[in-house]
Amino acid sequence: MPWKETTTMEQKIEFICEWRTGKYTITELCKSFKISRPTAYKLISRFEEQGFEALKERSRAPGKHPNATGQNIIEGILKLKKKHRHWGAKKLRELLFKDFTAQEVPSVVTVHKILKNNGLVCPQKRMRRVKPVYPIFDPEHCNEVWSADYKGKFLMGNKIYCHPLTIADSKSRFLFTAKGHYHENLKSAKAEFTRVFRTYGIPRQIHTDNGSPFGSVRTIQRFTQLSYWFIELGISPVFSDPAHPEQNGRHERMHRDLKAACAKPSAYDLKAQQRRLNHFVKEYNNIRPHEALNMKTPADMHDFSTRPGKNT
Repeated sequence: MPWKETTTMEQKIEFICEWRTGKYTITELCKSFKISRPTAYKLISRFEEQGFEALKERSRAPGKHPNATGQNIIEGILKLKKKHRHWGAKKLRELLFKDFTAQEVPSVVTVHKILKNNGLVCPQKRMRRVKPVYPIFDPEHCNEVWSADYKGKFLMGNKIYCHPLTIADSKSRFLFTAKGHYHENLKSAKAEFTRVFRTYGIPRQIHTDNGSPFGSVRTIQRFTQLSYWFIELGISPVFSDPAHPEQNGRHERMHRDLKAACAKPSAYDLKAQQRRLNHFVKEYNNIRPHEALNMKTPADMHDFSTRPGKNT
């Protein structure tokens, strides 16, 4: 019979002490402690070689495992995590294929375990399950719908607020810009939209929330000066329902990544902050794999607009 789990070490020590007295035979000790003779001889042999320390439980794990992840791959994973500290195992694993063969690259579970063993996985709060909300504007092709919004303001090191304007394609998730502004107003937004239209063409629709300068619940059809300018360019403005940011969830999800990369901590001034925003846009479009795109990047999936702009 096995040792009692709660007092294994104590019973082993007691067994050795009784054996050392010489008053009992091995058979009597085995019967008293309810163990087999091979187990008894093994304990005695260990004790004679190394003393009481040898009685501690030993790991049964093999010293080497034929399927163990190579040290060079582990170092590669840790190097990528250091460079992309907000990325998880799925995205980091995709980048491993650039340096290792498909047979060498471990599974997502193994990559996550390596990160966890090195203290690089932050425990996440368990979120309350809610009924999934699907986007009401779900385009089938690139440039059918673009999303735009001002990501929530945050203080820079000089105690001045930065208001990043973001514009992205809703199909490919390609991020055209993340432009830091001092204020959320028509002049600043129009100037950046003009630059983006001249560079990337124009979409059929632009999806925004109801905040200034994009929309207003107090006006007819929620249109603002910026909305009428879009219409003049041949673009239809569309809006999320009031108090329902989840209807533009993919854009809000991108904002979460932007905040983690650029605002925690923020830069000292707007010039330095813009360099961080530019770096995020480049990485987001060209390096970061996207689960909704079958682990491809937005740059791999995006087709640029051929619609000519009007009066841009």
